[in-house]
Amino acid sequence: MKVAIEKQKDGTYIAYNIEGDDTLIGTGNSVSEAKEDYLNSMAEVRALCKSEGYKMSKVATSKPQFKFDLSSLFEYYSMLNVSAFARYVGINPTLMRQYRQGNTYISEKQLEKIQAGIHRLGKEFSALTLV
Repeated sequence: MKVAIEKQKDGTYIAYNIEGDDTLIGTGNSVSEAKEDYLNSMAEVRALCKSEGYKMSKVATSKPQFKFDLSSLFEYYSMLNVSAFARYVGINPTLMRQYRQGNTYISEKQLEKIQAGIHRLGKEFSALTLV
């Protein structure tokens, strides 16, 4: 089940499923809190279905696959330096910081470039051996 995590205008975070007929929501002051609240919502729905004899909702039983907007990504993975990562993927660091703050529209092309950079970095880390 795909679950989007986004930073809201008030600075809090929301997690909500983007698939399925039912909608679950989790909120929090951080990405971790929003994820935890979403997982708690899943558990509450499962408990309600069990106690009331309802059929279990797919939303409540599927393993969530979290998808981040840029603000949420950099908040959750705070060990990533926004400016250094921008240079790594070939984006102006100032522009990347604006993306991270949610102040600037991000085109699909830029999102694809950023996502490709994340995947490339992940492959480099996976192949890394320390001596």
